[in-house]
Amino acid sequence: MNDSNDLLSALRAAIGAQQVLTHEDPATDLSAYEQDWRRRHRGRALAVVRPGSTAEVAAVVRACAAAGVAIVPQGGNTGLVVGSVPDASGTQVLLSLQRMNRVRALDAANLTLTVDAGCILQAAQQAAEVAGLLLPLSLAAEGSCTIGGNLGTNAGGTQVLRYGNAREQCLGLEVVTPQGEIWDGLIGLRKDNTGYDLRDLYIGSEGTLGIITGATLKLQPQPAARLTAWAALPSIEAAVELLGLAQRQLGAGLTGFEAMSRFSLSLVDKHYPQLRVPLWQDHPWCVLLENSDSESEAHARERFEALLEAALEQGCVSDAIVAESLGQAHNLWHVRESISLAQSEEGLNIKHDISLPVSAIAAFCAETDAQLAAAIPGVRLVNFGHLGDGNLHYNVQAPAGGDPAAFLREQESRINHIVFDSVRNHGGSISAEHGIGSLKAETLPQYKHPVALTLMRRIKAALDPQGIMNPGRVLIQHRT
Repeated sequence: MNDSNDLLSALRAAIGAQQVLTHEDPATDLSAYEQDWRRRHRGRALAVVRPGSTAEVAAVVRACAAAGVAIVPQGGNTGLVVGSVPDASGTQVLLSLQRMNRVRALDAANLTLTVDAGCILQAAQQAAEVAGLLLPLSLAAEGSCTIGGNLGTNAGGTQVLRYGNAREQCLGLEVVTPQGEIWDGLIGLRKDNTGYDLRDLYIGSEGTLGIITGATLKLQPQPAARLTAWAALPSIEAAVELLGLAQRQLGAGLTGFEAMSRFSLSLVDKHYPQLRVPLWQDHPWCVLLENSDSESEAHARERFEALLEAALEQGCVSDAIVAESLGQAHNLWHVRESISLAQSEEGLNIKHDISLPVSAIAAFCAETDAQLAAAIPGVRLVNFGHLGDGNLHYNVQAPAGGDPAAFLREQESRINHIVFDSVRNHGGSISAEHGIGSLKAETLPQYKHPVALTLMRRIKAALDPQGIMNPGRVLIQHRT
C-alpha cells in the first residue's frame, strides 16, 4: 500500500464501504468525530472507520500498520484533554467504537459484567440494575461516555471514595495490539498471579498502547438505602474537617463527598435558575454527601442525621438539608453535575483536573488563590470536585467583562505554570481523572519523575514501535 487510496480500499474491504466515512462525500459531516467536546480543537481525519466487532478492529489496525498510518481511537468523544480527535494533517484514521455497544454477559453469582468497549456507561449501569446489582462507576457524562473511554483514561467520578477509579472496577480486558493481534483477557477473577498485570498497563494509557475492545467489570450488591445531604460550610478547612468526621461515623457507607465553592454554584444559579441551588448565597462552600446503607433507609437516615448534628455542634457545618425523596436527591446531584455546563455557558475557561493529599487541600487553595489574584486581578476561580478522594477541578475563568477567548489565548500558559507548580509543591498530581491527552503532553515532563518518563517511553517503544497508536497523546514522541 503506497498511498491513502490503497489504505481506504483495504479498510472498505475489511469492514464494509458504508462504515468508512471520508471527506470525499460532500454530504458526509465528520465534525462530530473531528471536534473535541470542549471545542478547543478541530482536526481532519483521512477517514472515520466504524468497525462492528473485535475482529474488524483488528483488521483495521493491521491495514493501518501495513500502511504506516496513525490510528486515533474514539469512544463517546467526551474527553476534556483533546485525546480522541485527529490532528489537522488529514492523514490519521479515526477509529470509532460506537457500533461496538453490546452487553456481552452478566454473571450475577460472580458479580461481573462483560461489555463491548463502545457500550455507553449508562447502558452498562442499567444492565446491572435490571439484575438487582450496582455498577458504581458514575460520571456527569455517563449518558454518552463509553466503557472503553472510561478505562482508557482511568476515569474517576463521584463514587471513587468508596469504590475506586475505573481501574479498581475492572477485572479483565480484551485489547487489539498495534500489530492487529487480539489479546483476550476477559477474565472475571479477583486473584490471578500469573505474570505481569497487562490489564493495568492498558487502563489509563489513552489508546497509546492498544485499543480496548471489551471489558469485564466488577459489580456490587445494590445498597438497601441511599441518602443524600447538602451542607453549607464556612470554609474549605471546614470541608476537610467534615470529611474526616463523616469517614469516622459512616465508614464505608460514605459513598460520595463533593465540595463546591460559592462562585461555582453562582454560575449554576445564573445559567440554570430552574435548578434552585440551595444554601449557596450566604456560605463560602457547600458539600454534597451520599450515604449508602446495607440495612434500611431508617438506619441510614439515623446515621446521617447524627453526623450532621455532630458537625453543626463542631462548627464545621453552618446549615444542612437531607433529601426527603429520590427526586430531591436527584435534583441535588443535578446541581453538582451542572457546574461544568454552567461554566461553559459563562465562556471559555482554563481547566485543571488535579489531585492532592486531602491534608494539603486547604493550604493549596489559600496559596494558589492568592497567587492567581495577584497575577491577574479580578480572575474568577471555579473550584469544585471530589474532595473525598482529593480530586479538585480547579478552573480559572476570565475577569468579569473580559474576552474569554483572549484570556485563554494570552493567559493559559502562565496560569498553568502557577497552578501546576503549586500542585507539585503540595505533593499532588497535574492530572487526576481526565488524563493527559495532547493538552498536557508538553507539560508532563516538567512534573513527572524522569525515570518514570523513561520507563513509559520504553513501554511505548516496545508495544508500538511504529508509533501509530494515538500519537502526540500522553508522551511526546521524539523523532530522530
